[in-house]
Amino acid sequence: MTLTIVGAALLLIGAAMLVLPGPGLLLVLAGLLVLASEFPALEKYIDPVRDRAMKAAEDSVSTPFRIVWSVLAGLALIAAGIVWGLVDSLPLSGWSTGSGLILSGIVLLVLLGWSYRRVQAKRKQGPR
Repeated sequence: MTLTIVGAALLLIGAAMLVLPGPGLLLVLAGLLVLASEFPALEKYIDPVRDRAMKAAEDSVSTPFRIVWSVLAGLALIAAGIVWGLVDSLPLSGWSTGSGLILSGIVLLVLLGWSYRRVQAKRKQGPR
């Protein structure tokens, strides 16, 4: 039951992040992986989502320009979260909104670092 709730939450948050800032495909993949342990019929969706998520992760660090903009986006999310937590006159102000933005920024930066390391390791291996 707990795995189902965690998997569904990851899947829903990932689906929302497909249109919001954040690593949507990676969270969708994580949700599918968790849910597939409870519902084996979902396993057929894992490989296509994994392929697209890994491609998107690699694309996000394919050029210095994209890396800079991704880092700036993560820092902007963290800054926006701090502002939303501190400024009461903003719509939906408070630390519940602010912490969500901060968490999104941190997740974005962590996944960006992971993607960068993954791409660099692939480049060191050379073509297959």
